[in-house]
Amino acid sequence: MATLDNKKKRVVIKVGSSSLTSRHGEISRRKLEKLADEIAVLKDDGHEVVFVSSGAVAAGYRKLGCINRPTSLPEKQAAASIGQGLLIEAYSEIFLSHGYVASQILITRSDFSDETRYNNVRNTLNVLLERGIIPIVNENDTVTVDRLKFGDNDTLSAKVAGLIEADQLIILSDIEGLYDSDPRKNDQAKLLEKVYEITPEIEEGAGDSGSNVGTGGMRSKIDAVKIAMASGISTFLGKASIANILTEAVSGKAKGTYFEVTNETVNLNRKKQWIAFHSGPEGEVVINQNVKMSIADHKHSIYSSDIEQVNGQFEKGAVIRILDHEGERVGLGVVNYSTEELEKMKNMTGRDIQRQEVVHFDDLVCELELSLPVGV
Repeated sequence: MATLDNKKKRVVIKVGSSSLTSRHGEISRRKLEKLADEIAVLKDDGHEVVFVSSGAVAAGYRKLGCINRPTSLPEKQAAASIGQGLLIEAYSEIFLSHGYVASQILITRSDFSDETRYNNVRNTLNVLLERGIIPIVNENDTVTVDRLKFGDNDTLSAKVAGLIEADQLIILSDIEGLYDSDPRKNDQAKLLEKVYEITPEIEEGAGDSGSNVGTGGMRSKIDAVKIAMASGISTFLGKASIANILTEAVSGKAKGTYFEVTNETVNLNRKKQWIAFHSGPEGEVVINQNVKMSIADHKHSIYSSDIEQVNGQFEKGAVIRILDHEGERVGLGVVNYSTEELEKMKNMTGRDIQRQEVVHFDDLVCELELSLPVGV
């Protein structure tokens, strides 16, 4: 086993479906034991671990009687209801053999978009970690509809990492990391060992899913990395089948790609993370062009005099989209007034009205400032 560094870390580990199941779509006991054994080593060394595990649909659809992975939503959800039980049963048995208790947390996007439930999830995870439990997190596929889905567990893992203020996010799949071109098409493709910035070239080169078992490809992993880096969390991408991959990833010695956070990397506090990545915007305001630039450059709040148009119905405290006069999104923010109150302000004049603060800068996440899409 690799020798771990002395710093005890809070680590979120995400493993894709293809790295947990056999080629026939069944749970691979060998693959589960390999990963669980390595997680146990991390725990033995004092690290805290949250395990975001895919594989519920892939593990359950054979037991449902399907020959191939189902494509209809009801069959996927039925397969997930079987597979979730199979996965947690297997994990619990394996971790108990190492002396650790596993718990299961099933999440939907709505659990994150509601700030109270968001904080409840964080509190639950913190208690479990403090008590030495290994939380196993997955999207609640059995009840989730498309509009409430994270899209893939790469995104979910990045959001969980930000939620618990993790030190490191590790994403494992069937590819060794990020290459300068698609290694499936180019034998000369080179593995990028260190990345300090997600450039447009990296985003453009990110391909689609390499497996018919999972849902997340390299593009989803890059989006997850962007969320993690904006939250101040370094990320590692690597291949699940490599021996000791988890222990070496934590110690900084693994073969793969390390996405490093620097002093120039945006580091959002918990409130802004929730606004940027989890909230469900309920309406929008259109601001003038001058204030659009000053928001990014001078940390400027949005005042009633800055607003040209109000769209949608929302109450005080809702998260709204901030748009420029061309309809381009500037960011997201928590609004201090309802739709009706803002409409009244537009029709009034006077110094007091013009100085009404509609969105305070501390409650505003600017898309120009982040250089990544908010609201993912």
